Amino acid sequence: MKNLKQYFNLGKGNILKAVNDVSFDIFEGETLGVVGESGCGKSTTGRTILRLYEPTGGNVNFNGTDIYKLSPRKMKEMRKDMQMIFQDPYASLNPRFNVMDIIGESLDIHGLASSSKERKRRVEELLDLVGLNPSHALRYPHEFSGGQRQRIGIARALAVDPKFIICDEPLSALDVSIQAQVVKLLEELQQRLGLTYLFIAHDLSMVKHISDRVAVMYMGKVVELAESEELYANPVHPYTKTLLSAIPVPDPEVEANKRRILLPEEHMSPIQNGSGGPANDPYNLENSQLIEVSKGHWVAEPYV
Repeated sequence: MKNLKQYFNLGKGNILKAVNDVSFDIFEGETLGVVGESGCGKSTTGRTILRLYEPTGGNVNFNGTDIYKLSPRKMKEMRKDMQMIFQDPYASLNPRFNVMDIIGESLDIHGLASSSKERKRRVEELLDLVGLNPSHALRYPHEFSGGQRQRIGIARALAVDPKFIICDEPLSALDVSIQAQVVKLLEELQQRLGLTYLFIAHDLSMVKHISDRVAVMYMGKVVELAESEELYANPVHPYTKTLLSAIPVPDPEVEANKRRILLPEEHMSPIQNGSGGPANDPYNLENSQLIEVSKGHWVAEPYV
């Protein structure tokens, strides 16, 4: 991703800069975690990368191909390599389709099953792969728990044999006890199938566990990017320090005495008004660039 932008016109001269000049690389076989508060642009970044939203500006190169320059026909072919697991397992599955059709639809669209028998075999194989009973393929989404529905969503993403999957907060709608199971499944699938993940989440502890590198977003900008262990051990940007100070500690005494770092009173506004410039920008991010402060550790100016 290079200089990726996604702006929304709110009318009356107001522009929402949901993704504002974001650049980073994702390497084959790794998991890049993206964290930040609600509304910072994480999910919009993921959707724009896949052209579910057409970008305002910038480039996304996948294996040397600029996907924003592809025709609809070639983009359809590219989608076999790039898939998404959506945040809400209740809203992202068609309630009128049974599981066989939810997963099989991808096979139909891309012509990956030559017969109904092969389609059925492939769907049952995918259900088994994600830890579900293949005999449940004729059931409907309302007959499954939240964790099971998310597994169906994962199976749907895997149906076309993708290389790259964007996991858009796949744990946020699940019970804590189920989250660990889904994370373990994603890790096993990555090892088995050689997948690359962009993992978007709120849970900072889980992101540290699953990610090789972590990018921190604030109001449409990446403010810090580093290897997971490095970022959590040596945060540089004040917003990163604020986020990490909010991670709960499983010790009542330590938690009670822990010092939390608060956000500035004036939050940055991602809305560009007609007079120019965001209303509030406490971190001076509007025209900032990422600077490498140590090997692989990037921080937004002026906090280098």
